[in-house]
Amino acid sequence: MGLLVEGVWRDDWYDTRISGGAFVRPETAFRNRVAADGSSGFPAAAGRYHLYVSLACPWAHRTLVVRALKGLEDALPVSIVDPDNVAQGWAFTGADGTTPDRANGTRFLHEVYTLARPAYTGRVTVPVLWDTQTRTIVNNESAEIIRMLNREFDAWAMRDFPDLYPPDLRAEIDRVNERVYRAVNNGVYRAGFATAQDKYDEAVTALFETLDWLEDRLAPQRWLCGDRFTEADVRLWTTLVRFDAVYHGHFKCNLRRLADYPALWGYTRDVYALPGVAVTVDLAQIKHHYYGSQVKVNPTRIVPKGPPVDFTAPHDRARLGPAPVPSKAGA
Repeated sequence: MGLLVEGVWRDDWYDTRISGGAFVRPETAFRNRVAADGSSGFPAAAGRYHLYVSLACPWAHRTLVVRALKGLEDALPVSIVDPDNVAQGWAFTGADGTTPDRANGTRFLHEVYTLARPAYTGRVTVPVLWDTQTRTIVNNESAEIIRMLNREFDAWAMRDFPDLYPPDLRAEIDRVNERVYRAVNNGVYRAGFATAQDKYDEAVTALFETLDWLEDRLAPQRWLCGDRFTEADVRLWTTLVRFDAVYHGHFKCNLRRLADYPALWGYTRDVYALPGVAVTVDLAQIKHHYYGSQVKVNPTRIVPKGPPVDFTAPHDRARLGPAPVPSKAGA
């Protein structure tokens, strides 16, 4: 992650000096959408769009999880940046577990942004949904991209996965998403990037109050919004899967570990076992990025060896309700 200002690369993409020590996340810049019927100007099609991601980033991870659950790997090719985000931000090195830029042949993700908008000024983030025909960025907001992947590409999905945003649950999903985003997804960053004690205390308190709330919510039911797996589960899970390995230590979110929450820890392993999800998790890249790239938080860039995390350990969540049952598309 970084910032382009009049064509000049800067790594100081957030400045807590102007916010009293609080981390404030800027808005994303590209907010168009792909539509199955083409009404948006970006019609859904197999192979037309390209997804840029980092395996380290929880926001990009959301899109990989939905892509996997739906079986959209062939319809939506992907390029994976290097986890070392220091010199000029996200880079395409082709090192182990990463790829070159398979759509545009660039060296750095910021070059993709300026291909789309030559005078672009702002953050350079993943995920990015790129249109190979109009040669522009359609969207770089993960919450919106996963909704596109949920239904707009169904004609090319290899799995008929249940709707992640069903009409009858939308109000509840939105309510859960709002709290989880504020206190958990972004809350860990608000704690980790805070440079004032009161801002850190505020963020950590809200984080663990919400984790306690989630523990109570998930103790009697399998999924966040009842007996159906939804996008709310995807959005929470990509933070949980990083919690003990990164946020507990690196971001000082250390009142409790995820492993200290029986329901949340079992739930995390439950989601990990869903079709295609496990292969989207790369803890080595996750740890390398956070500890090795966020030099304001960890100036030595030393990456710790632990803690050991076993997402394949047995759990007993099946007693609480059904898992989503995808079928092969067209079956």
